[in-house]
Amino acid sequence: MSEHATGVAPPAGPSSGDVVKRRVVGLVTGALGAAIVIFLLVAVEWAVEVVDYVLPQDFDQYGIASHEVNGLRGILLAPFLHAGFAHLMANTVPLAILGFLAALRGLGRFFVASLIIIVVSGLGVWFFSPPGLTVGASGLVFGYFGYVVTRGMFDRHLFDIVLGIGVAVLYYSLIWGVLPGQPGISWQGHLFGLVGGVFAAWALRRRRRARRVEIRPAP
Repeated sequence: MSEHATGVAPPAGPSSGDVVKRRVVGLVTGALGAAIVIFLLVAVEWAVEVVDYVLPQDFDQYGIASHEVNGLRGILLAPFLHAGFAHLMANTVPLAILGFLAALRGLGRFFVASLIIIVVSGLGVWFFSPPGLTVGASGLVFGYFGYVVTRGMFDRHLFDIVLGIGVAVLYYSLIWGVLPGQPGISWQGHLFGLVGGVFAAWALRRRRRARRVEIRPAP
């Protein structure tokens, strides 16, 4: 016995106007959430530095101490510590801009990406830096740069691809920061932060499901 179509029209999907409206609302909501999170992140960075300045105790001792077991605790703490207000000011603007762009497409992915960047950058510093302390959020800055630039390529999402190209053009000079030779600068933190950002973009890519093709037997 052969099967045949019933002739009942499938339910109408959302109109193009509804789709556009939904995407705009989602983008605005995402931007608002990203702005709040990055504002809080920058506020914490500044609050820690102010407290460090006021109190007699030097918080920088909790940074990443290379090759020392106790120095591993600094992997999670170092991004919130800075060697003075000049160091913090140098990181604030790129951290705010690139962090906002990284958080724009989803806070859940942003938090996981941030953790990946912090760990990869911190381990790179711990293993490959000469003996001493390393502090600062520049590893996060380079990580967010790598994450935003490559996210669109892994997700194959047009908006993210365009955004990544724009960030690469505007911040291409960051690449020089991964090269050794600048005294007092942790190029290891920059390099492995960048690696962590690219890895996070790959690991958190949105996997596309294969489309199922419905085959109907002939009547």
